[in-house]
Amino acid sequence: MVNIRDLDPSASPLDYYGSELRRLCEEVKLKQEDLDGIIFCTGSLIGQIETTRKVPTRDFSERIDAALGTGGLFSRLVGLVLRSQLPTWFQPIAEMEARAAYISTYQAQMVHGLLQTEDYARAVLATGLPDRLEDLVAARLERQRILLREHPPMAWVVLDEAVLFRPIGGRAVMRQQLTRLLGFAEKRWVRIQVLPFDAGAHASLIGSFTTMRFDDDPDIVYSEDLISGHMTANSDTVKEAALRYAHLQAAALSVEESAALIIRVMEERYGHEPGPDQGAVA
Repeated sequence: MVNIRDLDPSASPLDYYGSELRRLCEEVKLKQEDLDGIIFCTGSLIGQIETTRKVPTRDFSERIDAALGTGGLFSRLVGLVLRSQLPTWFQPIAEMEARAAYISTYQAQMVHGLLQTEDYARAVLATGLPDRLEDLVAARLERQRILLREHPPMAWVVLDEAVLFRPIGGRAVMRQQLTRLLGFAEKRWVRIQVLPFDAGAHASLIGSFTTMRFDDDPDIVYSEDLISGHMTANSDTVKEAALRYAHLQAAALSVEESAALIIRVMEERYGHEPGPDQGAVA
């Protein structure tokens, strides 16, 4: 077993979190079994987090803060810890995403990560065969907290209709995911349009992309390939992306028509589980 005193608190956010947890527990003379009874977690879990063998959750962090009276220290640290669990190449992108004032995205294959439910995110991330799937899921859910801020970024999302029909995670997961998309209608800073199949050839047949705008910095265009993602502030690329996105928005259904289509697909394709003598709804 790794001894927390052998860890370098400056090595990573996770190491710092673990060392601070051990230090504060020792200051108040709490043992793992004592803390176990206060925050309703096993001593083994606490020990694994202290020694960085397990990544803390936001719920765990809030419980620790309440138990140790830290003034929210661990609730603040956990955001950094979870972001550090993202793939190295994606961490700068997540940082820019958190700073953006306006995010516009076209998604051809799946729901954008900021709008995914936990189960949908788990099914998507599992396709990459990661070693620490649950840590990646927790990191993705942490990204979504930017939409819960007092002043969240404006997010405009165009989804290809194929996204609604691709049963990622199964029928129940898709029902939950489409329900969540409809729930964003109550958030004036999130707008969702669906690009219908009938649009035919369109301005982004080449694939998905995202543009991020900032209050004081140049716009950035982000896209992904098989291995990683790429950001650029090249003015020609930014202009081209803006032009293509305008065409996509014009070809897409209105926000209201998009919601109606999402409801119809949810009811017709994912509305009920087929019985033993029934096939899946096409």
